[in-house]
Amino acid sequence: MKLTILGCHSATPRVNAHPTAQYLEINNRHFLIDCGEGTQRQMRKYKVGFSKIDHIFISHLHGDHFFGLIGLISTLGLLNRERDLHIYGPVGIKEITVLQLKLSKSWTKFNLIFHELSSTESELIFEDDKVLVKTIPLNHRVYTNGYLFIEKPKPRKLHIDNIKQYDEIDVCDYHNLKAGKDYTLETGEVILNSELTIDPPKVKSYAFCSDTAYKPDIVPIIKNVDILYHESTFLKDREELCDKTKHATAEQAALIAKEADVDKLIIGHYSSRYKNIEDFKTEAQTVFENVELAKAGNVYTTSTLPQSLVV
Repeated sequence: MKLTILGCHSATPRVNAHPTAQYLEINNRHFLIDCGEGTQRQMRKYKVGFSKIDHIFISHLHGDHFFGLIGLISTLGLLNRERDLHIYGPVGIKEITVLQLKLSKSWTKFNLIFHELSSTESELIFEDDKVLVKTIPLNHRVYTNGYLFIEKPKPRKLHIDNIKQYDEIDVCDYHNLKAGKDYTLETGEVILNSELTIDPPKVKSYAFCSDTAYKPDIVPIIKNVDILYHESTFLKDREELCDKTKHATAEQAALIAKEADVDKLIIGHYSSRYKNIEDFKTEAQTVFENVELAKAGNVYTTSTLPQSLVV
């Protein structure tokens, strides 16, 4: 699993502060999460492949999370894309996108397939043979979802040295062994699958929690994820603004991470009021130790610290 931060600041784009967008690679699937203004420029800067993206997930219809979408769609058309493009987002995402295409007479040659969301309960919205995606209902000024990405378990690995001890086990039996089935010898003796195979790698998971007030009831949804991204627009010195704007503090993001027992917390969506974003990490670490600051160009995996791709 590999997460590239394309933008992680709130409200307006600035010279060195780009609105929210992320590129997630998980189990050979490639997803774009949010698409703030300038996302396609950031994709080029950090060498994110346009052609691999078939699914885009928009958390909510505030401009710093989707104003880059129509530009990206237009560029994909200019690149002669032919494959379907799936877009997930709140009710209204289709209307606002199609209107722009209609009035600019910029219809795409590829199909745009919209999956409009309205449920306030977590729901499964995407699934194939490798990955599934669920919504994480959030609490913001407009209807908003986060997204939970979970890879599906891989087949068990064959323990060839042990298998060779049994002449009866043939290559045609390997599929059943990988699926977790025991093997019964002609004598009736049952060889446990655990003796013939090795556990596959642990499934990986990522939770993206966009703009939201502190919402502890999401904890069961994101329990034990490898990486949690949670917005932290304010520090606790301005916690009174959270009720008004429906945002969270770094401390509140850390409380969610701690209660959910996640492996790593990444915080972002910093307010421009703050000049030193290191203060966000300091505050969060008073509650939860394994905290990273989102920065454009950083790449996070389940096994490494962020690698800077700044050009």
